[in-house]
Amino acid sequence: MKPLYTCYILLLLIMTSCQQGENQKLPKIAIAGLGIESSTFSPTLTHEEAFHAKVGDSIFAKYPFLQVDSLNRTRAHWVPTLVGKSLPGGTVTREAYESLVTKTLYLLKENGPYDGLFFDIHGAMSVVGLDDPEGDLIERIREVIGTEVLISTSMDLHGNVSEKLAKHTDLITCYRMAPHEDAIQSKKRAVTNLLDRLENGTGKPQYKAWIPVPILLPGEKTSTRIEPGKSLYAKVPDIANEEGVIDAAIWIGYAWADEPRNHAVVMVTGDDKEKVEKGAETLAQSFWDVRNQFDFVAPTTSLEESLEMALSSQKHPFMISDMGDNPTAGGAGDVTWTLQQLLARPEFKSDKGPSLIYASIPGPEFVEKALEIGVGGKIKATAGAAVDDRFAGPLELEGTIEAIKSGDVNAEVEVVVKIGSIQVIVTKKRKPYHYLSDFTNLGLHPKETDIIVVKIGYLVPDLYDMRGDWVMALTPGGVDQDLNRLGYERIKRPMFPLDSTMPQPDLKAHFIQASNATE
Repeated sequence: MKPLYTCYILLLLIMTSCQQGENQKLPKIAIAGLGIESSTFSPTLTHEEAFHAKVGDSIFAKYPFLQVDSLNRTRAHWVPTLVGKSLPGGTVTREAYESLVTKTLYLLKENGPYDGLFFDIHGAMSVVGLDDPEGDLIERIREVIGTEVLISTSMDLHGNVSEKLAKHTDLITCYRMAPHEDAIQSKKRAVTNLLDRLENGTGKPQYKAWIPVPILLPGEKTSTRIEPGKSLYAKVPDIANEEGVIDAAIWIGYAWADEPRNHAVVMVTGDDKEKVEKGAETLAQSFWDVRNQFDFVAPTTSLEESLEMALSSQKHPFMISDMGDNPTAGGAGDVTWTLQQLLARPEFKSDKGPSLIYASIPGPEFVEKALEIGVGGKIKATAGAAVDDRFAGPLELEGTIEAIKSGDVNAEVEVVVKIGSIQVIVTKKRKPYHYLSDFTNLGLHPKETDIIVVKIGYLVPDLYDMRGDWVMALTPGGVDQDLNRLGYERIKRPMFPLDSTMPQPDLKAHFIQASNATE
């Protein structure tokens, strides 16, 4: 037994020594990023606190594939700096942007040098006085960490890829599903690509093909649940998996910002020039070829017709998307127009009427008064239209308080008030309602409710699975689905579908220089 025990100890010592040697060779990789969709057509402004910025090790909680027991965590020495993600909203103030960027650059400088950077962004941030915030951010990061560091960028497919962003990043990818059920998978792919290129010594890709595609469509018309988005995005992994190609991606772009970079983009990266070029041009042409086939993911009509459909339906809950003020696309979230129409309908005046949940309307003064009165009490106070009053003013809501819940990361405080047969969710701050638990935590029973009206566009998985039937209402707001009504002045033209008869564009691949290339 003793010889065996001695051998075991020696083996353990050798393994430990080898592991220590490996640890000394591990690449050093920073993590940084800011993410938001910003509608320039919304009157609201986004401030720093909306980003809920995390610094240091708290950032790891955002990435299941970088937990302590994960393989990727052991493949590098990770240096999380600052990552901030905000609910979609209005344009970010310059003060908020500069504050977050300054903190990021300081942390990067303090903890360098690096072999790599995982750059986690959305890609549709608008900032007062800047046309390309993500391009500006990565350029300023390069000034701190240098041009030799390998940067791998992960993005939302509704982001925008400017030529500047394409130059300063080395590896780049985006989601391949809308709704974004593959968000974590895509971020993991960005990290895996980065680790692989560092470990095998190949470093920066030899070729980056970038193709701007003059198409600007809302996400509600480009869902990958249906055609042609489903088949278009199915082409991406086939190209990405080719020998000599690192990754391939299609960005739909963000429709509710009036900036020159807002349009679709295709990018393919790799070491085989012919395959990179062909892959990018194939995807770009495929996108252009099906441009006229994109349509809304569900039936769309006026709010009035949506309500008539819901009231006559036997399928419950019947869901109505209040699209124009969708806070997850950049709407202010406090447009009262739809709720005003609902409260005026005779069907909902009595508590015996069809049951309806409305999610939601911000009303900090209403919430403050509700906290004073308490559950079960009667309340009469105003809510909504503090930010966007272009379509309807603040509403006076009078009813019975059914629930009060504090502590939500976005809403802070949520109140349910019963008005006739309508249960209105009033929040201290705006909040999207995407999950079954968002409702049940308030004592609501959405699956047993006749009609649910929610400020959203296409339904996210929880709501989609819950629906009996569904229609999208063409309501007003900062993310109006009728793009022609928005009044673009600065996007590049011609642009489909605004210029529906435009000729075939140039969809040849543009090869972007490496970040460390000299002019």
